[in-house]
Amino acid sequence: MFDSKKSVVQEVRISFLNKTNKKLFIKRDDLIDEFVSGNKWRKLKYNIEHALQLGKKGILTFGGAYSNHLLASAAACKEYGLNSIGIVRGEELTLDSNEMLKKCSELGMHLVFVSRNEYSNRTENNFIQYYKAEFPEFYLVPEGGANYYGIIGCQEIMREAGFDFDRVFIAQGTTTTSCGILTSLKNGMRLSVIPVLKGYDSLGEMKKLLNYSGFEQDWVNDLLTLVDVHSESHFGGYGKYNSTLLELMESFYKETSIPLDPVYTGKLIHALYEYCLTTSEIEEKILIIHTGGISGGRQISLSEGYVFN
Repeated sequence: MFDSKKSVVQEVRISFLNKTNKKLFIKRDDLIDEFVSGNKWRKLKYNIEHALQLGKKGILTFGGAYSNHLLASAAACKEYGLNSIGIVRGEELTLDSNEMLKKCSELGMHLVFVSRNEYSNRTENNFIQYYKAEFPEFYLVPEGGANYYGIIGCQEIMREAGFDFDRVFIAQGTTTTSCGILTSLKNGMRLSVIPVLKGYDSLGEMKKLLNYSGFEQDWVNDLLTLVDVHSESHFGGYGKYNSTLLELMESFYKETSIPLDPVYTGKLIHALYEYCLTTSEIEEKILIIHTGGISGGRQISLSEGYVFN
């Protein structure tokens, strides 16, 4: 129901590339849908299909107060005739706390607000089994769609983009999308990941998710040698940014008409900028993956002044 054909690949001409030996292209997953945009649909697609095959009543998943994953889950479930439950970090929150939560509720998602301490246990088996027992008719999807089905959905990004690239750049949160990209690379390609959390163990978390999802351990170890981690573009941590990042985002938008967000794609472009300047002599054809992150928070972004469109 959500058309990935809208996710075109286009060449990007940007001034900071002028003195480098690079060609830059972007996969526009942000164009897939207003609410189920970017990598959100990729990670939900086969989870929803599996829930339907199991005859489940709906999906139960997890997220924070401004979670694009929750919003995408609510919108996708409504489209497929499924119910949705969102377990939200922050017991002090309500349906009216922000526009994201309001929209989730309007789309039919039942929101359950839990303490941060309780939410921190969301990957623990006892926590998972409690919610499976409490809502047996719902299929449980991890935060961010971080499971086997999420990875398989993200593999389709490279199949659609083609493989005539030397390097792929991707912003990294749960590692699901980067794992999908990594497991679909062709010979000679490398993957650059940009963790948006400070002090994040990218390789360790990718290995954990891939092994947990059933991928063969020796193959995973070989694949991880193809990953370069650009760990200095987090700007202080998740959701943090400053005027330097905002100015770069605005400059990028003015030159390309492609909007970015400061949580993920803005930091990706910052890492790309630093990489291109320090490796300017290397000839490369680079693909960046636009993972969305704007559409769900468009009203919030505009009010804070960091979406330039």
